[in-house]
Amino acid sequence: MINIVKKTRRQELDSYFADIEEYYYKTLEVLGIEDNYDLSLIICGPVTIKRINRDYRNIDKVTDVISFALLDAAEDFEIEEDNIELGDIFININRVFSQAEEYEHSIKREFIFLFVHGLLHLFGYDHMTKKDENKMFALQKEIIGDLC
Repeated sequence: MINIVKKTRRQELDSYFADIEEYYYKTLEVLGIEDNYDLSLIICGPVTIKRINRDYRNIDKVTDVISFALLDAAEDFEIEEDNIELGDIFININRVFSQAEEYEHSIKREFIFLFVHGLLHLFGYDHMTKKDENKMFALQKEIIGDLC
């Protein structure tokens, strides 16, 4: 289940919330993972995401998406719940619009891209090395390919 939390009054992305769910399930399908996860998607503004980036990553800059995975060491503990809390994805609404314009694609595509990018981070994918980046970006392309 995806819990969507809006920390902004802007309504422009609300019409894409059903698409978020669709691409959540598509991501699970591509990764070969069963649907037994809960996660939060927080839509926020630049002030909030900059504070989070500064406080938790020691990077005092505005960014587009930040993910906080709760399962970094899932093998170290036993989960007794039906659904597993996967983590949180924060998306900066202002960056959705500015990057859609910059990359000359739709707002929907940028929003879905940032969500899928954050979701892959929650599942342990990263882009710290070229090899990891290639793998993660190939998955992103496979998952959102129909929007490109």
